[in-house]
Amino acid sequence: MTDKDKTIVEEPKVEESGSVPAASTDDVATPAGTDQQGRQLYSVKCANCGKQTEVPFKPSGDRPVYCRDCYMQKKGERA
Repeated sequence: MTDKDKTIVEEPKVEESGSVPAASTDDVATPAGTDQQGRQLYSVKCANCGKQTEVPFKPSGDRPVYCRDCYMQKKGERA
């Protein structure tokens, strides 16, 4: 086998626990692990403040997704 035939395989980057995932360059939800109940979490950007957050559903794109703080603020405005 020559050097031309070899392919380079990059190892996936493993983030340390507790670190915040980097903001994505687009608004696509990306899988971010699971929560304590075993639900799939998705990393998204809050539609209100722009902070990275994780939600237990895959956003469809037709409705805004908020971080916990903005969601509670919006929820309080409706009451």
